[in-house]
Amino acid sequence: MVAAGTLGLLVVAAGASLFMAWAIGAGSSGSTPFAPAVGANAISVMRAGFYVGILGLAGAVLQGANVTEAVGEELIGGVTLSPTAAIIALVTAAVLVAIGVFTGYPIATAFTVTGAVVGVGLALGGDPAWAKYRQIAALWVLTPFLGGGAAYATARFLRSERVIERVAVPLLAGVVGLLLANISFVVLGPPGEQFSLAQATVARVGGGLAVHVGVSLALAAVVALALARDMAGDPARGQRHFLLALGGLVAFSAGGSQVGLAIGPLLPLSGTVGIPLVALLVGGGLGLLVGSWTGAPRMIKALSQDYSSLGPRRSIAALIPSFAIAQTAVFFGIPVSFNEIIARARGQLRCLRGRRRSRVTVIDTAESSRVCRNHGVWRYCGYRDRHESPRPCGQRIVGQFSATWTGPRRSYSMWSATDSARSAPNSRSSR
Repeated sequence: MVAAGTLGLLVVAAGASLFMAWAIGAGSSGSTPFAPAVGANAISVMRAGFYVGILGLAGAVLQGANVTEAVGEELIGGVTLSPTAAIIALVTAAVLVAIGVFTGYPIATAFTVTGAVVGVGLALGGDPAWAKYRQIAALWVLTPFLGGGAAYATARFLRSERVIERVAVPLLAGVVGLLLANISFVVLGPPGEQFSLAQATVARVGGGLAVHVGVSLALAAVVALALARDMAGDPARGQRHFLLALGGLVAFSAGGSQVGLAIGPLLPLSGTVGIPLVALLVGGGLGLLVGSWTGAPRMIKALSQDYSSLGPRRSIAALIPSFAIAQTAVFFGIPVSFNEIIARARGQLRCLRGRRRSRVTVIDTAESSRVCRNHGVWRYCGYRDRHESPRPCGQRIVGQFSATWTGPRRSYSMWSATDSARSAPNSRSSR
């Protein structure tokens, strides 16, 4: 009877866990990674949904252990969740997520699962794990500022007239390569441990910190040079390829950071029936895969329109911080809301776009040069691709801000500079 009762509890818990995994795969973690690449016409919607499912499964198996163990064992001290408690936590979280799915109001899975597990554990008489709570709270509070701020700074760097685009984008690719060299994987470490490529190299050949830094810089240089070579022939094509690579990395990171939310509460229950952690990770990863294949394409199509309005450079600026924050959460074993990470980054980029467009008023009149001289401000215009030197043009402006517009066959960028009235050259209006 005990075995039959335990098996029944396991079936109910597995059903709730699979629903959570499906909802995560069909939601932000399945739809967000490749949406920028779809918006840039680098990949089709259905192919993006296929790849995001495969990569999410790989990330769940290779990197999902830390978050899974944190959700299942580290949120409550002094007690172990009973099978019944695990069922209650999973069903509660699944019901709330289902309400969000079917009503159209997104509910963060990380907040739901973490709160359910903590609430059930405290009800059983467990002790609060204050150290873990501080880690979780710190990352949850800092995520909007770190993700949004990093995305904003990256976008400003890419839009800067001081840095050539063919140099700026490969430099960011080098940063991604540096992160890749220090990401831990199960397959690179000894049994029960995870090693990064740099750590595995040090463990094999020795050398300590010098070898660790050397491997990291070498991989960063290889990635940067590869993208620079790709962009040499066609910069737009190189950006699309970079978006595809970033989408794959973000999809992989989403699998590693989100699968623990679906299967973490099952960890105490699996110990009573002898199910290994790897089997749970594979099952959760398959749930993510099914969600990505069945529910993500529709969301990808909708989000791709949003990203196409941002453009490839802003999309790159949104994905790089998202990848870094997700990997930070995986490393420390902290459940995070992937939707929160992406949404904050996109929000900051929209603010940048709105600010750049709303504070400029251009009046193209014959009197513009006189107005510029009187106000001590002169207008310059030049090609955004920086192949030509800035040249004066007589457009009246209000405020010293930048604006962009599209001309025939080429995009132009305009900016303002403050000069004295005597140094402002004479010019006529350009139309």
